[in-house]
Amino acid sequence: MNAARGLATLAAGTLFGFGLSYSTMIRPEVVLSFLRFQDFGLMLVMGGAMTVVLLIYKLAPRLLARPLLDDHFHVHPSTWNRDTAMGAALFGVGWGLCGVCPGPAIAGLGTGNWSLLWALAGIALGALVQGLRAK
Repeated sequence: MNAARGLATLAAGTLFGFGLSYSTMIRPEVVLSFLRFQDFGLMLVMGGAMTVVLLIYKLAPRLLARPLLDDHFHVHPSTWNRDTAMGAALFGVGWGLCGVCPGPAIAGLGTGNWSLLWALAGIALGALVQGLRAK
């Protein structure tokens, strides 16, 4: 990785973490109130994020001859299968039970919310089990 990519990655991660903190998505109780349809503030956050990503993914290849930090645009094919459905279901159940998503949990550690380490340990354990199972 060259210096420009490293700085771009650091800047993107910092902006992402700030956005998660500012939107209060790093607080599990806020996420749980959203999932219980008691607070719709996070719907605006997620809708705004999806809109930006959709526009960038659709418009950037049309407006730029090549990406700023690579030689070509990459296609990210995805397939829908039983493993994808099971993973999505497990992720959703875990998110609904504890109100923690991996990105916001890591950002929450930056605010001193050390209890999120338990959720991150569970996420890491789940990823390890899935990796061992996939072999």
